[in-house]
Amino acid sequence: MPVSAMYPGTFDPITNGHIDMVRRAARLFDRLVVAVARSPHKVPMFSLGERIGMAREVLEDVDNVEVRGYEGLTVEFAREHGLGVVIRGLRAVSDFEYEFQLAGMNRHLRPEVETIFLAPAGEYTFISSTLVREVAALGGDISRFVHPAVARALAERGQVPRS
Repeated sequence: MPVSAMYPGTFDPITNGHIDMVRRAARLFDRLVVAVARSPHKVPMFSLGERIGMAREVLEDVDNVEVRGYEGLTVEFAREHGLGVVIRGLRAVSDFEYEFQLAGMNRHLRPEVETIFLAPAGEYTFISSTLVREVAALGGDISRFVHPAVARALAERGQVPRS
């Protein structure tokens, strides 16, 4: 029986850590939706359309992955699109408490949707979109943390020094 999953997030911007998680999750599921959240409670650097576009560009070679934007409850998006699994990443112990609470709430709202936690590869445990934006804003080299297309998008925003 085919199993479809989603990997939700703001992806502002998508990092090599996110890409690693997507590629690994894509091997586990028949269909994987990278669900880019509008996140109205956050003020993202990139618009929803820009974040979707970057994710599509950097993941275009992964056949069973599609990228979609959404707003509202993650488990409602999962239900509407026939996705039985929500994938969440745990980079450090500090992520666990929040993610555990979120999984519990999601289970309460939609018991048929399971949450699975994946740990990133070791070289990506310290990378976050927030840190990438901060390093870029201060002129640091982010080339090891993001795809070249994302680095270009940050440069176009004046967030990284142009070479």
